Amino acid sequence: MGIHLTMTFYCYPKCGTCKKAKQWLEANGVAYDEHHIVEDTPSKAVMMGLIERSGLDIKKFFNTSGQKYRELNLKDKLPDMTHEEKVDVLVSDGMLMKRPLTYDDQHVTVGFKEEQFEQTWK
Repeated sequence: MGIHLTMTFYCYPKCGTCKKAKQWLEANGVAYDEHHIVEDTPSKAVMMGLIERSGLDIKKFFNTSGQKYRELNLKDKLPDMTHEEKVDVLVSDGMLMKRPLTYDDQHVTVGFKEEQFEQTWK
């Protein structure tokens, strides 16, 4: 059996999607290290690594339906920003991040879709 490092689970406690993801992890016996995405926002270095490892467009990491995203008018601003500027904005406020943000040394998932969790974390 290989060594499976504990996954890191960034969430916002009041978020319904995060609660569902947590229930799934617990129901499936997946050990995780929980972090509050606003009080303990991932660092720029961590985010850059996760974006790269995930292979996803950085836009997938933004909580595009969030109030903060709309307040900052990011829909219009992001296309003109460099990758680095986008990461700076992303880590400036945990409320801008799509949650939960779940990762280990190999995988990264953004948000919660049961099928995706089944494939990635089981």
